[in-house]
Amino acid sequence: MTSIVQPGGDIPENYSPVPADADYDRRVVMIPMRDGVKLQTIIFVPKGVTNAPILMDRTPYDATARSTRSTSKSMLHALPFENEEFVRNGYIIVWQDTRGKFGSEGDYSFIQPMAGALNASGTDHSTDAYDTIAWLTEKTNLPESNGRVGMIGSSYEGYTTAMALINPHPALRAAAPESPIMDGWIGDDWFHNGAFRQLMLGFIARQTGAKGFANMPPHGGSDDYEAFREAGSAGDWARARGFDQLPAWRRIAENPAYGPMWSGQAADKLLAANPSDVPTLWVQPIWDQEDSYGAIRTFEALRAAGRTGNNHLVLGPWFHSQVNRAAGGRKTGPLEWDGDTVAYYWRDIVLPFFNEHLKDGPAAGTSVATVYNTGEDRWESFDTWPLACETGCPAPLTPIYLAADARLSFEAGPKGSDSYVSDPAKPVPFLPRPFSMQNSVYSPAWPTWLLSDQRHVDGRPDVMTYVSEVLTAPVRLSGAPIAELIARTTGTDGDFVIKLIDVFPSENATKPELGGYQLPLSLDIMRGRYRDSLSDPSPIPAGAVQTYKFRLPTVNHVFKPGHRIMVQVQSSLFPLYDRNPQRFVPNIFDAKKGEYKAATVTLERGISGSRVWLPLVPHDALVAGAEPMPVRR
Repeated sequence: MTSIVQPGGDIPENYSPVPADADYDRRVVMIPMRDGVKLQTIIFVPKGVTNAPILMDRTPYDATARSTRSTSKSMLHALPFENEEFVRNGYIIVWQDTRGKFGSEGDYSFIQPMAGALNASGTDHSTDAYDTIAWLTEKTNLPESNGRVGMIGSSYEGYTTAMALINPHPALRAAAPESPIMDGWIGDDWFHNGAFRQLMLGFIARQTGAKGFANMPPHGGSDDYEAFREAGSAGDWARARGFDQLPAWRRIAENPAYGPMWSGQAADKLLAANPSDVPTLWVQPIWDQEDSYGAIRTFEALRAAGRTGNNHLVLGPWFHSQVNRAAGGRKTGPLEWDGDTVAYYWRDIVLPFFNEHLKDGPAAGTSVATVYNTGEDRWESFDTWPLACETGCPAPLTPIYLAADARLSFEAGPKGSDSYVSDPAKPVPFLPRPFSMQNSVYSPAWPTWLLSDQRHVDGRPDVMTYVSEVLTAPVRLSGAPIAELIARTTGTDGDFVIKLIDVFPSENATKPELGGYQLPLSLDIMRGRYRDSLSDPSPIPAGAVQTYKFRLPTVNHVFKPGHRIMVQVQSSLFPLYDRNPQRFVPNIFDAKKGEYKAATVTLERGISGSRVWLPLVPHDALVAGAEPMPVRR
């Protein structure tokens, strides 16, 4: 009998499930970088194509899985949804595992900084993109191409796309960073204004615990609110699950303030200091629950640096990475749109932009800003953005004041104050309980939590709610609101959460679920110890009036007649953000359970009191250079 066990075993050196009669070739190549490390690169070439542009996505999320929707013989159906329009238009599609992940060689660094003081390796996402593009555009390597490359990607993939813009390869002709992670401390994944987003801990473990995906750590129950509260600090929760083994976590835990580690790798600042001429679409979902900072702030920074001709902004009515979901964009949370906003994005914004720069036209006519009006349900095009801001915009910001009797008013009322007790033992939930992200970074409620009905906390004694009179005329906001709280606390630290909300009319016969709905438009948090300095935290003087001023996410919204404007103020948003002990400790990650104390917070009212600065513009603010855009269905 012949042995069935053969040298080399049953796993061949190369195997492809692609049918022989497929309309494309799938090539897996290990592309060498300048330091000799090779990166696994998967190239999809339409059969018979010549002089084709290249679209590349560099991912730490497994290029094999990300590039495979099916094993269909049709390239259109084999590749993921976000590649569809490019496949229809004859593009070569490239997916690559970033350094140290999945099929690529080398060492993985979490959100790898630019080579320099924080990265002595001499390589980074910029150099790896450069070397990859150099290989792809060498005619002998990919003779079917026209030597022009575009890059696109969302979230972490948005970051790798953005970093390719630093000292870019000449063949990089267009880029679209979608929801890129640009500053993980001020407003993207890990912190917001110093408050730690502890529900991202599972992602850190999943991404850095193995070359592939590591197992998610156990949360300790089916209700994250209870699990994280019982654990104590975010540091206690992490240490109990072995996070001290993870270098990425140790760096975060040892650097809770905005020191050189954070500011030195802030990609928005790096790009502003090293601006490129590559035409770029900065894509920002309006309700981005993970990375609401990166795209919009980098767009602003680059235009402030003088790069006004090649940087464009898209603000869509989506949650994080919704544009990559085949379900499309006819609906976001409870809101239904007049047409498929995701299909419009790919077909009428992105594809023409890339075709112009990678195929010699036709000219796309891309606006400076293409922005969805979430109140009037339409796309709008602007030759300047924002329409209102603190300085340098067509209009200044307008204050709306916290007033007596839980009112909100454009007129400052008499001096007064309102108080509430913030108790870390009873933090304000960010979603109705129970809620768990145990089994997935994307639990069902997570993508649309920023659109969740805020009536679930309205009425709590530790949530201060202020509301305008019923509007008799439309009110338009087009820009980023700025919260300015004038407050005192009996504690020596504390967090401040501000929510700007559209309150729908109480009766809606067509959609009863929207009757009285409290729709968040823009909300964020600030850790009080950073009120004077992001890098040098200081205790809050107990009982002394202090100013807490911070920017909220950008909006383009019209409050319709019959609606009301609402502002909610609270001191926790749990368990998304870790609890503040409300007593100053050197590092909140090391706070002990006994150090968490209740505090009374008092909000000052009046002409010198608390307010939210609104980007208020005339309702007919479709000024010169701006126009509504039709959405094909």
